[in-house]
Amino acid sequence: MTVRPMHLFARAATAALAALAATVLATPPTPARAEISITVDRGNFQPMPIAITDFGGTDPNLGAQISAVITNNLRRSGVFAPIDKKAFVEKTTNSEVAPQFDSWKVINAQALVTGRITRDPSGRFKAEFRLWDVFAGQQLTGQQYFTDPNNWRRVAHIISDAIYSRLTGDKGFFDSRVVFVDETGPKDNRKKRLALMDQDGFNVRYLTRGDDLVVTPRFSPNSQEVTYMSFGGSDPKVYLLNIETGQREIVGNFPGMTFAPRFSPDGQKIVMSLAQGASTNLFVMDLRSRQTTRLTDTAAIDTSPSYSPDGSQITFESDRGGAQQIYVMPAGGGAARRISFGEGRYSTPVWSPRGDYIAFTRQKGGTFAIGIMKPDGSGERILTEGFHNEGPTWAPNGRYLMFFRDAGGNSGARLFMVDTTGRVEVPVPSPGYASDPAWSPLLN
Repeated sequence: MTVRPMHLFARAATAALAALAATVLATPPTPARAEISITVDRGNFQPMPIAITDFGGTDPNLGAQISAVITNNLRRSGVFAPIDKKAFVEKTTNSEVAPQFDSWKVINAQALVTGRITRDPSGRFKAEFRLWDVFAGQQLTGQQYFTDPNNWRRVAHIISDAIYSRLTGDKGFFDSRVVFVDETGPKDNRKKRLALMDQDGFNVRYLTRGDDLVVTPRFSPNSQEVTYMSFGGSDPKVYLLNIETGQREIVGNFPGMTFAPRFSPDGQKIVMSLAQGASTNLFVMDLRSRQTTRLTDTAAIDTSPSYSPDGSQITFESDRGGAQQIYVMPAGGGAARRISFGEGRYSTPVWSPRGDYIAFTRQKGGTFAIGIMKPDGSGERILTEGFHNEGPTWAPNGRYLMFFRDAGGNSGARLFMVDTTGRVEVPVPSPGYASDPAWSPLLN
């Protein structure tokens, strides 16, 4: 969900709906001074030291939990370096008044987060926070949220987004979810279920029972639906699943194999590949009329389509030139131009929500790499590589990628997150083995 300056109502991260209202905390007048900010892309980047206090108030246990989630989020982003609470000189803070800035300067905190948790007689709780510029001695932003206590973890993600956005100038990505394929059992007989979790690996919920093999889940732009493939019975089928209601429907029955369905940016269409004989071509289906239109017509294998954010173009992989490479073409079909020219085979292209990069998997020799390139093919950069890395998916702010890695042997795939500089790489917790992640937009 995006934090707006007046009032907003948010959908809870569970099937039940719960109102969550936010208001801006007033900023006390301070002298005009230069404010701190972070330029993530500059060379020799150093994470910003930030102090995050345990939130006080009438529920200190919940306040400490919220503070811990915020700390974990900001640390995992690689943009911030949370300071150990043992170093704090000012142990407790009242979020309603300005802190003693000198006591935070002495531990080199450039930014400071304070907060408070209270409950009203009905049991609803209020969480408030303030972000301070320590050296300028002024408040940068502040919000308060009213909601059901069960939403406390989501409130922590929203606060994390507000801090990240205020200090970097970019949108946050913490208040988002990931749908993925959960894998259990021996390697030669894995049970695969669709699962949903918060971007930090918590609040896991299973969406399918594992009766059929499921692959390539993808979020719709509204975060309420996913499309995926199920290999049960005869031919594989493309499904739409409402993750809040559990309602599932078949998008269509197609003769032959269908692959890699993905939503258009407006959520009104699904683009996919359909195998017919020895060739595989791209098709798009209008979800309202269920009319299908063919986009490519070659004797090659065209698959893994992904729309540009404005919906005007599609990137896909094809072996029409003899080996898997990445191409871009108009969304309505037409001439395609190749954009990958490095050594090896390129696959699974995914357009960034910012529109500035296309992520890909590159196989070269015995290694698989996750990389990015500009839509014209320039600026190619490998972010991480290893025995088997695959399936990149973008964070909603276009600054991070999630992917899965299989170390080989008797192990299984695990999820990881890497930033677009390649500087930050961290594991993403999951209940067991996990593959095929798809990152949601920010929640609404």
